[in-house]
Amino acid sequence: MIHTGSVCPRVRLLRVFLALLAVPVASSRVWESDDFQDCTWKVVLNKFDRVGDTHVSDRFYDQEPVDTVNSVFSMLVDSPIDPQEKYLGFPYYLKINYSCEGQPSEDLVRSGHLMGLKPLVLVTFQSSVNFYRWKIEQLQIRMEAAPFRYPGPCLAEEVCSMSWFMPMPIQNGSVVVKVEVTSNGLGPFIPNKRFRVNINGFLKKQQNTIKFTLGSELFDLTPQYFVNASSRPLWYTLDQSPVLILGGIPNEKAILLTDTNFETFSLVELSIDSCWVGSFYCPQAGFSATIYDAISTESTVFIRQNQLVYYFTGTYATLYDRSHSSGSWVRVLATECIKRLCPVLLHSNGSEYIMALPTGKHEGYLHFGTITDGRVSFEMLPKGRSVCEQILVGNCSIIWAVFVSGEYILLLLVEVEDLNAKSFRVLRYSLISDDTEDLYIIPDFIPDAQGLEYLMMVGTEMYTSSPMVPKGLFFNTYNNMLFIWGNFLLQSYNAENYTYLAGFPKDLSIKYLVNSFGGDIAIITETEEIWYLLEGNYRLYRLFPSRGWSIHFSLQMLQQSSLYAANETTVTFFYEDRELYQLVYLMGHGQGRLVKRLVPVEKLLLYEQQSHYRLEQQGGRPVLSFTNQCPFTMLSLLNLPNPQAYTREERYRARPPQVLESSGFHSKNSLAVYQGLLYYLLWLHSKYNKPYADPVHDPTWRWWKNKKQDQDYYLYLERNWLSAGGVHIDMASYEKIYNLKSEYQLPQFIFLDKGNSYRFSLKMRSKEGSAFLVQRKLAVGFLLADPHCIEAFANQEATVLRNSVQFLITLRDKELCYDQGISGHHLMKTSVMVKVQGSSGHCFQSTHFGLRMQGNLMLPVFIGCPPGKRLAFDVTYTLEYNRLLNKQYFDCVHPDPEMPCFLFRDKFYPFFLIQDLVTGDSGSFKGRYVLKVVGGGPTLESLRDYSEEEIYRFNSPLDTFLAVSPRDTRMRGGLKLRQGVWDGGDIRAWHTLWQHSCGWQHKSLNLASRWLCLENSPCYDTVPQSIFSPEFFFKVLVSNRGVDSSTYCDYQLIFLLHIHGLPLSFWRALLIAIVSASVCVGLVILYVTFCLLWPLMVKAWNMFLWKRNAVITLESYCSYAMSTKSTSSSSQTSGNANSKITSKVTLTEDEGDKAVAEEAVGNETLT
Repeated sequence: MIHTGSVCPRVRLLRVFLALLAVPVASSRVWESDDFQDCTWKVVLNKFDRVGDTHVSDRFYDQEPVDTVNSVFSMLVDSPIDPQEKYLGFPYYLKINYSCEGQPSEDLVRSGHLMGLKPLVLVTFQSSVNFYRWKIEQLQIRMEAAPFRYPGPCLAEEVCSMSWFMPMPIQNGSVVVKVEVTSNGLGPFIPNKRFRVNINGFLKKQQNTIKFTLGSELFDLTPQYFVNASSRPLWYTLDQSPVLILGGIPNEKAILLTDTNFETFSLVELSIDSCWVGSFYCPQAGFSATIYDAISTESTVFIRQNQLVYYFTGTYATLYDRSHSSGSWVRVLATECIKRLCPVLLHSNGSEYIMALPTGKHEGYLHFGTITDGRVSFEMLPKGRSVCEQILVGNCSIIWAVFVSGEYILLLLVEVEDLNAKSFRVLRYSLISDDTEDLYIIPDFIPDAQGLEYLMMVGTEMYTSSPMVPKGLFFNTYNNMLFIWGNFLLQSYNAENYTYLAGFPKDLSIKYLVNSFGGDIAIITETEEIWYLLEGNYRLYRLFPSRGWSIHFSLQMLQQSSLYAANETTVTFFYEDRELYQLVYLMGHGQGRLVKRLVPVEKLLLYEQQSHYRLEQQGGRPVLSFTNQCPFTMLSLLNLPNPQAYTREERYRARPPQVLESSGFHSKNSLAVYQGLLYYLLWLHSKYNKPYADPVHDPTWRWWKNKKQDQDYYLYLERNWLSAGGVHIDMASYEKIYNLKSEYQLPQFIFLDKGNSYRFSLKMRSKEGSAFLVQRKLAVGFLLADPHCIEAFANQEATVLRNSVQFLITLRDKELCYDQGISGHHLMKTSVMVKVQGSSGHCFQSTHFGLRMQGNLMLPVFIGCPPGKRLAFDVTYTLEYNRLLNKQYFDCVHPDPEMPCFLFRDKFYPFFLIQDLVTGDSGSFKGRYVLKVVGGGPTLESLRDYSEEEIYRFNSPLDTFLAVSPRDTRMRGGLKLRQGVWDGGDIRAWHTLWQHSCGWQHKSLNLASRWLCLENSPCYDTVPQSIFSPEFFFKVLVSNRGVDSSTYCDYQLIFLLHIHGLPLSFWRALLIAIVSASVCVGLVILYVTFCLLWPLMVKAWNMFLWKRNAVITLESYCSYAMSTKSTSSSSQTSGNANSKITSKVTLTEDEGDKAVAEEAVGNETLT
């Protein structure tokens, strides 16, 4: 707890006077941040359907896309978008404003817009822990916020109230999002500011109200929660936890929860079962509702109440299935009494970890927890004998545990109880061998190092009467530095040789350490003192209480800062972007509030340094003289390489569509278009990782490839205000950036492949002295965490100025400490620190972003296969080369542009590309590799993966390999060879799929391949699916693992090859030939028979027609006769002459018909 109200006013005024004298000296080199107006950016989230509502802020919990955007895109006719695509949007907008001290925010935003101010936003997605499920990538999007005018009455001509809006993107596999807001350079000066806009998976919507799933929110931060309570550590997985939790609230089962790194926070009362039930069998004297330990990971939060452990898994649809989420708190290790939870701050191997230390019946063991995709499992270690039994002691207790992921070991701080006294040891436990060994026996008493900054522990040192009481361990994976802390501080670079830091008083006791993993350590004591240690040095600095803190606090009180008060209590400390922050509870005017504020470490050290002055006589008058202990007056970094090749940051640019409105303000429809375009851009990015390489190596190429030719037409519509929907989509506004420039500072980390190096220049200038003295005074050294893996050296370069010196610094991988791995997987963590002699804690640079410490450059390094590299099948060049090789090319009958076909009888020569998704480089793979068939089928529906035995039989009949490199002068090609496979008569029994033949092409010996589908092979005797020749789909695996020593990357590519024109087997071909011949002979016989019977058939047909006509005629006659008789009987007036004539005619006709009938009957009889 920090109480600053007890400072004497008279002493405070004196220190303020000294600080006012010291500040101009400290800021004489560069401008000071106070020269600018104190303005800052403000961001909040708005739901998609609530954009335009003033004073609205939403929480980030919804992770499902919005499908109402597609209706807006349907109106965009004559635009470069594809009307056949379905466009979606994100559920949130990011609203951006800014504020300055003492001025209304609405007036500031309006004036800034009129001066041309536009916020530029860089959104960075943190990739998931589980790299087996999600691709490791460093994805960024540079966006521009769009001005939006709020609806409503306004007396002004154009605008009264406005804000800037932009879509808040969501990426699958990422729940931690960093947002950095910068200015476009117009309008007022506003410093850059970073925000954490993380997804909160512990929220749910219930009856139109957002509630927490793990408890009930408390809205009253009463002083009893924080006053008179000591600070506690904030434990979480570094850079991976979207939600941070903090316990330690006295007698309350409540935690502080934040998804913005305490820019905003909530007090949540947890809905766990009674803390009293189930704890009586544990050896604990008292019980309390306080949450003692709280740890947050990417998906799950853990708490310890008394000796009970609970966890709760959040709902993160972007990481895993919703079924992994928890509906309530889950109690684990129910039969154990847990005395402490130990965090694992760095994830590894695709999982996160946590350790629980039991007491009671399982003393000497620990429970090792693994968290993968929200699934939690615990394992008790050691698996056999306890730690006490392995080190041959009777009673022992594990006080602290640290997991070293790179070596799969645990470092244990163990208290050993003998009959006479207690002793402490550091043990090493191997998770692989299940063995424990003594690493270091801690001395019983504190060494006597009076007058020294540090003391090497070699066993011959003198000791004081103060006992050593260790309380914990801390291990930094990046620099392999181990700290043993308690009422002392020991550090070791190799866990064998230890150094005692004598600057820490032995009458104090350390409560916890806070590490930035960038070279800085904050030490918090039981009495709430703050100490600072720069890693690689031995000097400790006390930040509070100190003279520097008193000066800084007095200045803040004079400025009436809202972040400081006379009565305040520290809650916790944590690092964010390598800057130390303090969460503090302020009391004033009977009310309390919780604020997050920066601990100005550099400023406190500078004030402490400037407090040492002396009076000198100049011109008969006394003048204050300050001693500048910094060995240089200027330090700068030059010739820094482009960062993307080393930081592996993939960056896109996405600007809002142009609106056809004179005021330039966007509408809800234009913002919806912005949403859809950004969503489609990220969709193209996620779908680009496919086996077949595009002709152009860029994810956005497919988006605009058919529209680029019409861009002049779209520009004509925009310039004449004819674009549909009132918006114009500029195709150049959505692209991938490959040429980022350095910002004149070292990146946060770099990746090094096999034998790669990183170079930059370090230039320093001294105030006085000859060139020889300057070179002796300005020396550069290196601190390597793994000198057997990486090397660093500095070469002095020539400079023009006499009092300056410049070094070319090179960091290089030694090619010794890494085998091969998939891109971004299982990287080795190490670091390099560049130190200028005599600069630690003495050199500062004042900029408009604040003071920056100089002279110590910490650079974390990841050794292995960098993220963003892949192997792709170069189908475009393969088709061109195979056309030249075979003098022909026949595609399938039904061609597929995404998967061209290859003819079975043609020679096949594949080509592959190594594509860098970060820098845009794409070139032929020139290393060695192996090619295997791992699956196949006659159709895509029947495609199956082969078993291990089948893969061996189909690809490696003799188990002898020779990988061929395209750079080999004897053979060129990319397919795997098997020596001796093609010699001998038993080759067909091995069912081999490939045959290789050598041929001359382009005056060089080339290696091509032919296909074989022999008996018992998967493509043998393929049944045709139609009248065309059989087809087959081969699933091919290409890998360079074990055969290529040019890179750390284990390139693995699985793609489909569509082969057509497969030959039939002998028996099926014979069967088809027999059937075909039979059908042909049958058709000939049928034809001959038909020709012979045709005349008879024609005659019979004619006879049939005649008979039919005869029958019809006879029936007609009968009918006519009957009608004639009836007519003659009824007509008596007719003449006799006419009757006679009629009778003769009728009789004659009847006789004629009878004769014809008789003749026909006679003919039939003859026949």
